[in-house]
Amino acid sequence: MTTDMLKYVWQFILLCLLQVLIFNNLNLGGYVNPFPYIYLILMLPISMGRIPVLLVGFFLGLTVDVFSNTGGMHAAATTLIAFYRPLYIKAQSPREGYELTAVPSIKQFGITWFIPYALLLVVMHHSVLFLLEAFRFSDFFHTFLKAVLSSGLTMVIIVFIEYMFVNERRR
Repeated sequence: MTTDMLKYVWQFILLCLLQVLIFNNLNLGGYVNPFPYIYLILMLPISMGRIPVLLVGFFLGLTVDVFSNTGGMHAAATTLIAFYRPLYIKAQSPREGYELTAVPSIKQFGITWFIPYALLLVVMHHSVLFLLEAFRFSDFFHTFLKAVLSSGLTMVIIVFIEYMFVNERRR
């Protein structure tokens, strides 16, 4: 239990640093901004309770907000996906349920389960984040395009992380 907690603390720090130092400075044409730090919320154990997931989501977003000077936008978006994550997992659970040690990943559940799970939460996060950033519906199509393109790049990065790092460690 303690080693798992240390692993998640290390991943929290690493993903926040990568987001703040690298990915926040990556802006492709004004439309594509990847936010792979939300991968931490996606990969939390299924057995983790709703309140701890919400707290992790809030503090992850708040940490990125503090270093990005974005005034709570990331905290709102990550808390929202942390809220909907258990609902999606419960809706997609098999009749016999999940193992207590299960972690949502391509290796454990397969790509046909992981992609819709991750894509829904990533698109939800990016949509809320960019709508809060614009804070008006007059630029709806511009905001929608940013959310779709940024979600695509974020998904590519998340799948890359899954295949390059996560699956190798678990073999």
